[in-house]
Amino acid sequence: MFHDMVKANRSYRRFWENEQISRKILLQLIDSARIVASGANKQAIKYYLSYEKELNQKIFETVAWAGFFKDWPGPVEGERPSAYLVLVQDETYTLGNPADLGIAAQTILLGAIEQDLGGCMIGNIEKIKLHEVLNMPKNHQILLVIALGKPKETVVIDEMEAEGDTKYWRDEKQVHHVPKRKLKDIVMN
Repeated sequence: MFHDMVKANRSYRRFWENEQISRKILLQLIDSARIVASGANKQAIKYYLSYEKELNQKIFETVAWAGFFKDWPGPVEGERPSAYLVLVQDETYTLGNPADLGIAAQTILLGAIEQDLGGCMIGNIEKIKLHEVLNMPKNHQILLVIALGKPKETVVIDEMEAEGDTKYWRDEKQVHHVPKRKLKDIVMN
């Protein structure tokens, strides 16, 4: 059921790093994103694939993890993503709509769930450094990084009160809790 896929699509930050993801799987995920709606059909997003340990490590060093966990620098070795997709705008084409990025990223992550994978959208990126690491053309702008892998953590949704705290947190068993507003609190009529 679609709702179950959406519920399973959490922001995973710890993975079974040794569970490799093939180029073929990454291309399938991108192919799904390729055919979704695009504002004015501009199709301005391109994708850089990484699924080898050496390049994954270089990308890992350019991203920041879990802003609410101030004392957590990110997953330790052995729990890092098995792959990354870097979403890039070829500035030869303008984004038809800012929502295009979210539509593409969400499509990729829902496709990952179907493959028993999980991921995390990362916007806190050292873009200049990553641009150099990937040796990208100057007219390509890094928009987002998606970390992918077989999830090693449990992420649960907790319903919160209307004015409750939206900060995610981990309990003593390292279960990741994500507070979400109740349906009745977001429907206006």
